Amino acid sequence: MRDPRVTKHAQILVGYSTKVKPRDHVAIVGSPLAAALIKEVFREVLKAGGYPYPFMGLEIMRGLDGLDTILFSEGSDEQLKHVLRTDRMIKEEFEVMITIRSAGNTRSLSDVDPERQVLWSRARAAMNELHDQRTTDKKHRWCATLFPTEAYAQDANMNLREFEDFVYQAIFADQDDPIKAWQALRDRQQRLVNWMKGKKSVVMRGPNIDLTLSIEGRSFINADGTFNMPSGEIFTGPVEESANGWVNFTFPAIHLGREVDDVKLLFENGRVVLATAKKNEEFLLAMLESDSGANYLGEWAIGTNDQIKQFVKSTLFDEKIGGTIHMALGRGYKITGSKNKSAIHWDMICDMRQGGEIFVDNQLIYRSGKFLI
Repeated sequence: MRDPRVTKHAQILVGYSTKVKPRDHVAIVGSPLAAALIKEVFREVLKAGGYPYPFMGLEIMRGLDGLDTILFSEGSDEQLKHVLRTDRMIKEEFEVMITIRSAGNTRSLSDVDPERQVLWSRARAAMNELHDQRTTDKKHRWCATLFPTEAYAQDANMNLREFEDFVYQAIFADQDDPIKAWQALRDRQQRLVNWMKGKKSVVMRGPNIDLTLSIEGRSFINADGTFNMPSGEIFTGPVEESANGWVNFTFPAIHLGREVDDVKLLFENGRVVLATAKKNEEFLLAMLESDSGANYLGEWAIGTNDQIKQFVKSTLFDEKIGGTIHMALGRGYKITGSKNKSAIHWDMICDMRQGGEIFVDNQLIYRSGKFLI
C-alpha cells in the first residue's frame, strides 16, 4: 500500500519545485532504496507531459552500499578524475534534474584518503560552474531531496517511522495542500528578501560568533523549495574579501561522508587564517587546501523552516533549521553575485537561538533566532 505522503512528495517535486512542462527532459537521479519515490516522480512527470529519464548518479552511490568506497579506494587517479558522461549530459543538456538522496550507509567514505576526495571534487569544478550558469540563465531547473532510509534515521537517533514523520513534516507532505504551504513560506521570505535589497553590511554577534561581512551589491535569494526540498532560507554570496572575525559552528560539519566536530574558523579580509576542529581536523584542513577559493565564503544564509527544529546530521535539513545561520566555504552561486570559485561548497551551521544577534546596516534585525523586522 502506497504511503500518500510519498505521492505528495513527488507532486511537490514535479509540480512546484521544478515545474515540469511538456517535452521537458527530466533526469530522475536516485538509487533502488528510493524506488517508491522514483516511481511516483516518474508518474508525475508523465502526467506533466515531460520525458522522464531514471539515472543512478555518482553522488548517490551510497544507496548501493560500497560502490562509492570501491571507486575511492580502488580507482586510479585517472578514473577518479573521469566525469561520468551521464552526469555531464544531465547538467549540460537536460531542462530538469531531480536528485533523490537515499544513502544505505552515510559514513561509507569515513576512512577514504581526503586527497582523493579533493581530486574527485576538482575534476568536477568546470562542469559545476557551467551548471550554475545554466541555472542562473534559467535554462536548467533542479531540485535535491531525500528519501527516508534506515541509515538517515540512525544518524538522527530515530527509528525509521519517526524519521519518515520528521521528513514529511519538514516538506509539508503531511498537510492537505503542501504546495499552498510552500507558497505561503515563499511569500513570507520574499518580504525579507525585499527588505535586504540594497543593504551593505552585516554584523553577527553571540555566544558562538563575532563576525562582520559585506553584502554590498549582492542579491538575496528566496530559497522556497525550488532548489532543495525541504527548503526554508534566504541566502546571498558575501563580498569575497569582507569577512572579519570568528565563528564556532555549533553542529558537526558534514561533507563527503565525513563528520567534523566543533569547527572554529578565524577570518581576516575574507580568508580563513585559522581553522580548528575536535574531530577530523585533518579532513577540514585538506578541504581548505582544495584551491584558493576554498578559504573564502561563497554563501551566507539564514534558516527559516520552523518545521525543522532538531539537528539530524543531514545538511539538506539542518541548514534550514529555524533560528540558525549557515555559511558555505568555497563555491558561490552566480545568481547572488558571488565571484568565488572553488571545487567545494561546504555548508556549516551556527545556532543563533541562544542570544545570537544580526545587525544589517547597523539595525538590529534578528535576535535569538527570530526576525525583528
